[in-house]
Amino acid sequence: QVTLVESGGGLAQAGESLTLSCEASGSIININAMGWYRQVPGKQRELVASETVTHIAYVADSVKGRFTVSMDKAKKSVYLQMNDLKSEDTGMYYCNADVLAEYGGRVKQEEHWGQGTQVTVSS
Repeated sequence: QVTLVESGGGLAQAGESLTLSCEASGSIININAMGWYRQVPGKQRELVASETVTHIAYVADSVKGRFTVSMDKAKKSVYLQMNDLKSEDTGMYYCNADVLAEYGGRVKQEEHWGQGTQVTVSS
């Protein structure tokens, strides 16, 4: 069993900053990549930022220059530093991880999701 737990969401004013954290736990053998997705009602979940274990990072154009993603493999964690927040950054943010883990003696590589943390930015 692999669990991802997010923290750090909340309410912010436009122009302020928030930091999201996500920690993975369970019978993890290796984590290949971790990242953050955002979803707003009525729209598909979209990738905001991600980083591989070799530190190859992706940041969506809509947040480039304002958001920074960083993965700490030793801590099985990923962080999203969000600066200069805008109202359009509002949404539910989900942590995602590509994990190699053991499940009752079997080893599988699967994608896992956290429960989500709400970010609301008021203008």
